[in-house]
Amino acid sequence: MKFQFIENHRSSFPDDGMCEALNVSVSGYYAYHKRDKSHQHQENQRLLVEIRIVFKKSRETYGSPRITAYLRCQGSACGANPPVS
Repeated sequence: MKFQFIENHRSSFPDDGMCEALNVSVSGYYAYHKRDKSHQHQENQRLLVEIRIVFKKSRETYGSPRITAYLRCQGSACGANPPVS
């Protein structure tokens, strides 16, 4: 969470200052920054794209129960409350 906070605010504050304030090493942050996203994160991003497509196709009328049902019928493994980013 600390590294993600730094990532989200790096345009406003210097990296080394945020690392010091959050008590994390600068080298640890840069290692995190260069690391590939996890498989789960990539799957969540793919699912989020699918959810947005279904929502737009429904003229923004489908809620989570209908979107979940639709995606399950299409073969996507998803729950009713997937993470949103």
